[in-house]
Amino acid sequence: MAISRYVGARVRRKEDPRLITGTSLYVDDLKLPGMLYVAFVRSTYPHARITRIDPAPALEMPGVVAVITGQDLRKWVKGADLSAGEGTAGEEEEGAGAVPQVDPLAVDVVRYVGQPIAAVLAEERYLAHDAAAAVQVDYEPLPVVTDPEEAMKDGAPQLYPQVKNNIGVRWDHKRGDVEGAFAQADTVVKQRFRNQRLSGVPMETRVVAAAPEPLTRGVTVWSSTQAPHWSRDAIAGALGLAQSQVRVIAPEVGGGFGVKIGVYQEDVVLAALARHLGRPVKWFETRSEHMLVTNHGRDQVVEYEAAVRKDGKILALRANIIQNLGAYPKGLFLPATTGTMLVGCYDIPAVEIHAVGVYTNTMAVGAYRGAGRPEAAYYIERMVDLVADALGLDPAEVRRVNFIRPEQFPYTTATGERYDTGEYEKALNRALEVAKYQEWRQRQQEMRQQGRHIGIGMASYVEICGFGPWESATVRVEPSGAVSVYTGTSPHGQGLETALAQLVADELGANFDEVVVHHGDTASVPQGNGTMGSRSLVVGGGALLMAIERVREKARRIAAHLLEAAVDDIEFADGKYRVKGAPDRALTLAQIAGAAYGPGLPAEIEPGLVATDFFAPPDEVFPFGTHVAVVEVIPETGEVKILQYVSVDDCGPRINPLLVEGQVHGGLAQGIAQALYEEVQYDENGQLLTGTLMDYAVPKANMLPSFITDKTETTTPLNPLGAKGIGEAATIGSTPAVANAVMDALKPLGIKHLDIPLTPQKVWAAIQQAQA
Repeated sequence: MAISRYVGARVRRKEDPRLITGTSLYVDDLKLPGMLYVAFVRSTYPHARITRIDPAPALEMPGVVAVITGQDLRKWVKGADLSAGEGTAGEEEEGAGAVPQVDPLAVDVVRYVGQPIAAVLAEERYLAHDAAAAVQVDYEPLPVVTDPEEAMKDGAPQLYPQVKNNIGVRWDHKRGDVEGAFAQADTVVKQRFRNQRLSGVPMETRVVAAAPEPLTRGVTVWSSTQAPHWSRDAIAGALGLAQSQVRVIAPEVGGGFGVKIGVYQEDVVLAALARHLGRPVKWFETRSEHMLVTNHGRDQVVEYEAAVRKDGKILALRANIIQNLGAYPKGLFLPATTGTMLVGCYDIPAVEIHAVGVYTNTMAVGAYRGAGRPEAAYYIERMVDLVADALGLDPAEVRRVNFIRPEQFPYTTATGERYDTGEYEKALNRALEVAKYQEWRQRQQEMRQQGRHIGIGMASYVEICGFGPWESATVRVEPSGAVSVYTGTSPHGQGLETALAQLVADELGANFDEVVVHHGDTASVPQGNGTMGSRSLVVGGGALLMAIERVREKARRIAAHLLEAAVDDIEFADGKYRVKGAPDRALTLAQIAGAAYGPGLPAEIEPGLVATDFFAPPDEVFPFGTHVAVVEVIPETGEVKILQYVSVDDCGPRINPLLVEGQVHGGLAQGIAQALYEEVQYDENGQLLTGTLMDYAVPKANMLPSFITDKTETTTPLNPLGAKGIGEAATIGSTPAVANAVMDALKPLGIKHLDIPLTPQKVWAAIQQAQA
């Protein structure tokens, strides 16, 4: 698509004025007459039977309206499907047991600390919290298991009687001559990896409000969600309502990162309370609640083996992946997603993978920025560096030897994914050039002579995104020529309103400032699959272009009528609809729109200027890139200082480079944080140890460097824009790049591998042990 005035330009975000002035609307800004505030009584035990709930002390408090238990709620709710995720599990997925149904409020047994047991409704928010603390609950403790490897063993505590050995999902895959490859290998490299548990920590926690809807006898729900239609469907199913009786609205959403995909217990509870008590209700998640009961991410243990030739060529991989699912099915897709991306951007002909997801007495694990793909990239990129180290080769050269070549695309990997396009060596070369890699290698030797521990690490990643099955868009040109766009994607800070308005301005001839993008309301958007998996522009933008094309074609017909010309003689150029060869005979979109809604149109042209379309991509897309990190480890403290960070990402054509850079910067912050700082920790008794931001180390601005960002550009034939996603890419590439850099810095000490996060304590202890 030709770059014009808006597409490809660094246009500032349309969203920002209302956000930076604090004049927009979040769910917690919503105040309705008669609104009640909800607080939850939550389990203090990770595994126990509930023997008694006494609400009397709470009900005696002035202003407390009701206490609703799980038994009460069962009269109104049939049960809730709380599973949510992105991507597909693949053909080899095997169910390992019945998927347990989860009560929105626990009735008999609690399975993790923080599980909601009762809902307290009061006329004031803090009164509701005080009253929730007054509800008395008696428990009979049950055995606890938090380690998924222990949970799989015979005799381990069982979370669900119908799920044997707590294995909730299994995915096995074998392709190629794995045994032959290992038999002929010059070297076999083995490593056990742990991918720690993380918390999403968006600026806005989850917030839900609900009100009865008298006209439909249903309910309206306001939710800080990434997928309003998904939430609507789940709430309707739980309450036994038609989908047309449930309206879900996501106004401003202050960050999501995957943890706001899908419905949670609280969403269902509030919808049921509003409908059956006949009053508006609202719940605001505290930060401590967020750390406790909003789904966590990652948390895998993996055993890897690589069969390698002496030139660095990887002949085969074996992997055993154990995914901690937590206490209920939120991320059943994760083991298979990690497995299908196991080979990264490398031409590895043979693989054998065994992946399982295991229930434990911890909060559920689900989608978190990348969801399965950062894990896979971390493992394979660490393996490539371990291969290079074992063979005495440069890590960059091992990557070159193994890259899938451009002429091999479309390329089907041994794990079954079909990659669309890629130029992996081009991105590597660009990253090494921008980072001045060879110069750093020389400086590294000099600085090591001075006693400094300098490390250089890289990671070449590929990401799967642009998930279907489809997305919708409606384009409505108003009589004035202003344009209203309705998109089924539901952004939470990415700047999508700006990017879509850029497309409309260029492709339809609209005034950019008069394009308003509507999203997040199931009553106004035809259907939608929300924002996740870097799909908003790839799939949502594709739907928008299809709808624009239909509107533009009708505008040409109206222009032909007004200009008394044949339709084939009307062209859209320079933002106007004009007669070919006579540019002075031209009409603006506003002029055409006025005629579209006025009298005098020919009978064969129906009034109005509006179109709705759906785009169903034929497959996913695969952006890629290479990151290079230079670090220094301070041996006296174990501190890791990032001296330089270079990110080269290929997401195809960039509609707005400013938005892309914002996504890259945020992704780098999260990926580097996983490498160095962040970890959700439970003790062996199932109690959360990182329940506040005093305990969970989100990095501060001064802990991150100024990033150097660059690009290559490889288009895809799978959508009208030729675009690939960018939202998760930087997170995927940055964690292994930093980890590889730290391990390179520690290599002279004989340290081969440390599990992330590479905290000062962990690094210092490893140095002390190595020196001893």
